[in-house]
Amino acid sequence: MNKRDIAIVGYGTAGQALAILLSADGHRVQVFERAPEPGPVGAGFLLQPTGLQVLWQMGLLDQALAHGRPVRRLYGETPCGRAVMDMRYQALDARLFGLGMQRGALFTLMARAWPGLVDIHKGVQIDAIDEDTRHLRDAHGRRHGPFDLIIAADGAASRLRQHTAGVRRQSVYPWGALWCLVAQDDWPWQDELRQRYVAARRMIGMLPVGTRPGDDTPRLSFFWSLPTAQFEQSTSRGLPALSAEIGEIWPQAQMRLAGITDMSQLAHASYRDVVMQRWYRDRLVLAGDAGHAMSPQLGQGVNMALMDAMALRDALRAGVDIDAALALYQQQRQAHVAIYQFWSRWLTPLFQSDRDNVARVRDLAFLPLGRLPGGRGHMLRVLSGTQHGLFGKLKLEPGFMQVLAELADS
Repeated sequence: MNKRDIAIVGYGTAGQALAILLSADGHRVQVFERAPEPGPVGAGFLLQPTGLQVLWQMGLLDQALAHGRPVRRLYGETPCGRAVMDMRYQALDARLFGLGMQRGALFTLMARAWPGLVDIHKGVQIDAIDEDTRHLRDAHGRRHGPFDLIIAADGAASRLRQHTAGVRRQSVYPWGALWCLVAQDDWPWQDELRQRYVAARRMIGMLPVGTRPGDDTPRLSFFWSLPTAQFEQSTSRGLPALSAEIGEIWPQAQMRLAGITDMSQLAHASYRDVVMQRWYRDRLVLAGDAGHAMSPQLGQGVNMALMDAMALRDALRAGVDIDAALALYQQQRQAHVAIYQFWSRWLTPLFQSDRDNVARVRDLAFLPLGRLPGGRGHMLRVLSGTQHGLFGKLKLEPGFMQVLAELADS
């Protein structure tokens, strides 16, 4: 296998995983990160079995399990307690589960796993790529390179994806969220992602996300849905008004927010819908949200980033030239990603929109559909990240499934 000079732009989940995997294969890796001090962005997320399998392949699964919180059920209801969604991993396979994690925990684990972290180019905003796709240009006009391969892992708001000339769709969702971490304390649903809905206009989510290095307090990731146009208005209303509104919908969630004393402790999150016709051009290739940003409704962002990194590593290992390797990478990942982009686009209005009639249909039909044999299996495969195309299944590796079996027996 040829050892190559590789630039990675962005040190989020995709960039971190790529730095670890490609450096381990002997490639000469340079990472460019615009933040002066790289760190996690966001509160928590749900790792699906597909993402856990990548961590297992990277030798990081045990560390992730030590900090994360296994999640075995996803349950959503109205404020009066009427069930809207109820999905359990065991209905697909008794060995499977999701893992709620703090972004800070995964970031720290992967940062420690990459010896090259000390050499990262910090505070360097890469704005453009030369036409030859072998040189980077930063915000100060400085030129970096040449590189044999440039990987754009610069997130949903990527400045570099346009250089592929393959953008089919890129738009900002009109709805976003306020996020924060709160102490778990006596929260009764410690292995469940719980949500409450008022039509599709208001949604509260509470996800157990465990601990992180340096903080042994188990925490929950709190999520409050609202239109992005109301971010400023929500902030100006102040914390008492927000707390009162949450209390009307879900008093137990309101109690968990007792430790939040200022609106500045709530982070704003917005989302994009990005579809690429082509993921690469010449020596430039996309990974993570830069190539396929989507709504968080299916909880697949971190999983997709990890899977991208592993697939690109494997494609470069295939012993073919870079053009063939990048074509193989796109073929493998696009077939998996496309079905999640499709369902994310169609499901988002059911949970985040002002379409009350659509929400009423959701409340009546979603749970019964999930109980039908065909519908239940499809929903659970989509949830677990193992749906491949409309009808295919992504098979998890026997060695990984054996590890999960041992965990279930312990």
